[in-house]
Amino acid sequence: MAGTPDFDLYRPSEEHDMLRDTVRSLAEAKIAPHAAAVDEEARFPQEALDALVSSDLQAVHVPETYGGAGADALATVIVIEEVARVCASSSLIPAVNKLGSLPVILSGSEELKKKYLGPLAKGDAMFSYCLSEPDAGSDAAGMKTKAVRDGDFWVLNGVKRWITNAGVSEYYTVMAVTDPTKRSKGISAFVVEKGDEGVSFGAPEKKLGIKGSPTREVYLDNVRIPADRMIGEEGTGFATAMKTLDHTRITIAAQALGIAQGALDYAKGYVQERKQFGKPIADFQGVQFMLADMAMKISAARALTYQAAAASERVDPDLTYLGAAAKCFASDIAMEVTTDAVQLLGGYGYTRDYPVERMMRDAKITQIYEGTNQVQRIVMARNLP
Repeated sequence: MAGTPDFDLYRPSEEHDMLRDTVRSLAEAKIAPHAAAVDEEARFPQEALDALVSSDLQAVHVPETYGGAGADALATVIVIEEVARVCASSSLIPAVNKLGSLPVILSGSEELKKKYLGPLAKGDAMFSYCLSEPDAGSDAAGMKTKAVRDGDFWVLNGVKRWITNAGVSEYYTVMAVTDPTKRSKGISAFVVEKGDEGVSFGAPEKKLGIKGSPTREVYLDNVRIPADRMIGEEGTGFATAMKTLDHTRITIAAQALGIAQGALDYAKGYVQERKQFGKPIADFQGVQFMLADMAMKISAARALTYQAAAASERVDPDLTYLGAAAKCFASDIAMEVTTDAVQLLGGYGYTRDYPVERMMRDAKITQIYEGTNQVQRIVMARNLP
């Protein structure tokens, strides 16, 4: 029955637990040592990409048919969660690879899948998602980027904004208007390549957090692409985009979950070592209550996120609600927990010598992208189970 959870469907299996151990070890050894520098220098975390690719963890969601691991939605969540625990910027490598390529998986032709999913699975390319525009954020259907048919080609013109990993990714799923008279039903999806003539990128945005993941505008100036690069049928792009977000909002919940867990883990270790009034501050009830609340909220967010991942895997009727709920709840919790972690470290927490202030800055974006949490509440209200 829709709305009635079957807990066995989203309880991590032994294989999931082994995957978690593998990713955590890799993240702590190969990604964590560079996290502070990546943030400080606002540079792409190449070390993380190399480490993930070497272990085939950069795009575990790609089906085995196209050379991928064929991991389920919960496994993808675990990968993102464990990477985000040490470096939120790096977790956007597997997260955005799924976001960018899922439209092809959901709606693309067999030819498109073979052409673009193989290099993604091998680690030879990354995939980004181009939906938002300068004047089309929450109102994505109000986009102005156009695609005009010209024989066996489509010619794209427009600007996409807030594009994660832009300039690094080789492939871009681009939503564009093919029939201006039909609003959302006049939007189509295309695969655009970085090397296509007319594709260029704006300067990297100077952001509060996730500084290691480049966010740039993507400019499309008479970009001429073969007609077979359309994803699905003409006019189905917006529906594909929304269906994609139903699944990928769960990856943002996973990122938020990892950030929160990383902040709690660090704060827990700190309060056991920091002494005031002759004893560790972990002995004070006020501190203990803060830690208990942080852990409790993370546990609740994890349960909801894993439930949503199970719904994603079986395409549950309640997926739209659960994806929005997981993203909204986990990101709100991440903001609360990271703020409390900074508080527990006192003045030290406010400095860049300690990682919790970075985690607090990184957490904020999870309440904003892939639909603000205000929009998530609208989505939930319209899709109550």
